[in-house]
Amino acid sequence: MNLYAYFSDRIFAALDALKADGTLPDDVKVQGITAEPPRDSAHGDVATNAAMVLAKQAKMPPRDLAEKLAAILGQDEDVAHVEVAGPGFINVRVAPTFWPRVLTSVLELRGDFGRSKIGAGEAVNVEYVSANPTGPLHVGHVRGAVFGDALAALLEFTGFDVTTEYYVNDAGTQVDVLARSTYMRYREALGHDIGDIPEGHYPGDYLKPVGEQLAEKYRESLLDADETEWLPLIRAEAIDAMLALIKDDLAALDITQEHFFSERSLIAGETDKVAETIEELREKGLIYEGRLPPPKGKLPDDWEDREQTLFRATEFGDDVDRALMKSDGTYTYFASDIAYHNDKFKRGFRNMIDVWGADHGGYVKRMQAAVKAVTGGEAALDVKICQLVRLFRGGEPVKMSKRAGEFVTLREVVDEVGPGPVRFMMLYRKNDAPLDFDFVKVTEQSRDNPVFYVQYAHARAYSVFRNTLEVFPDLKPESLDPVKLKLSLLESEEELSLVKRISQFPRVVESSALAHEPHRIAFYLHELAGDFHSFWNRGKELPQLRFINDGNRDLTEARIALVSSIAEVLANGLRILGVQPIREMR
Repeated sequence: MNLYAYFSDRIFAALDALKADGTLPDDVKVQGITAEPPRDSAHGDVATNAAMVLAKQAKMPPRDLAEKLAAILGQDEDVAHVEVAGPGFINVRVAPTFWPRVLTSVLELRGDFGRSKIGAGEAVNVEYVSANPTGPLHVGHVRGAVFGDALAALLEFTGFDVTTEYYVNDAGTQVDVLARSTYMRYREALGHDIGDIPEGHYPGDYLKPVGEQLAEKYRESLLDADETEWLPLIRAEAIDAMLALIKDDLAALDITQEHFFSERSLIAGETDKVAETIEELREKGLIYEGRLPPPKGKLPDDWEDREQTLFRATEFGDDVDRALMKSDGTYTYFASDIAYHNDKFKRGFRNMIDVWGADHGGYVKRMQAAVKAVTGGEAALDVKICQLVRLFRGGEPVKMSKRAGEFVTLREVVDEVGPGPVRFMMLYRKNDAPLDFDFVKVTEQSRDNPVFYVQYAHARAYSVFRNTLEVFPDLKPESLDPVKLKLSLLESEEELSLVKRISQFPRVVESSALAHEPHRIAFYLHELAGDFHSFWNRGKELPQLRFINDGNRDLTEARIALVSSIAEVLANGLRILGVQPIREMR
């Protein structure tokens, strides 16, 4: 049950009544009407802006229209009180008899509570990580990986048809550098002294096993070969090895992406898809030959004042037009990226989400302009930027990895604290805000550690269930019959506050999905956990609030139903985030 959707229906029914009595025209436009929590919970449970939105069409002051609408809503049996506030906002206080239905809904739906159909099966492509296949994933990739995976799960939970994807940048100069670096490790494995790894190459030890595999496979046959012979072969072998390493790293975070799309396939397949895309844009009059002004500030060493093949990006909101061809006749990265997104469009995706690192922020406008142009405005691209992650240990910065040579790897972080804490903490801050990750803080068992605080709430619920069995051996949460429970016994302020918090979960899920912001789920879970812990502590002070009352089975069953509902919501939210709920803390 979605509380706000339920009362939205009640509001629209009241508006129909106002149409019937002539207060509103029959063709009144209702777009923009909301039913949501009031800014201050003291004002009620549901607020609507209906009178503010419709006043002009009704040709009457918003407050006058609000009074008429409030009078109708006040007759609803599920409404305890209606108040008109300010210029015409309406605050509704829900009747106490309504709240048991929320718990009944949770107990009936269990793992599906909060699930939604707002996606209506719409196909959405979520591309995330997409790191160059030149080494293991580092801590900077962790945040984007977790964010993308949680967002995909959130969209799937709300009814979208989600495809997860990794764009493999296997056509640029960086993979040639990878091949040359791997070739050095191949020579090293055959006993040759390679000295220090040259600057600009990949020095990490992770290439040593690849070199050893190549030495075992090819023996000395590649030692005297020309680079033009061995480079394509070594490059393909190295990319495959790096992708296997990357997939293994992602698996450590419980991430399995469905598709790995090769950039090289855009130009090495049956047709040159980059050339095709450029031609499509040319036919639309969006390609021309011209010169670009020099970049502002210090000129890059490779900047050339020359005539280029340019895309009219400024017609779609970008700052300048963009080059699609390099001086040597090869495509720019931008040209390949346009073709890749055009390929997504032709695969049926009108809704695309890219998750990028902080260093790609300046690329967003041009890519959104390109998607708008190449799809004729039929597709939308939402780019989510994940800001930097800074690693600390007890407040001290963490040094670089020896294995990777230049950075702390994803695997090192996950191996030390586990995938659950990593995932939750990466989502416990908005994606576009910097994040400090302290190994000590995320593993300490205290209320200052958000992941522990939420997991402890879930485990605490199961400790209640175990304690209940000592008094009522047959009272198990899974055996409760929602229809027979006397949930009206839950009437204390603390109990109703918990039920109200539970009732917000479906709306939080939907709003998080529509905004592409899974961190809202993490924030909500932390708030629910806090409410539960507070109620637990109140029970220590006030015996009448304890979960188990050996002299009143009906009340005990009602409270176990409440605790069970809390556990279900915590578990559902954690699973969306990709975190396994814990039933017992050790």
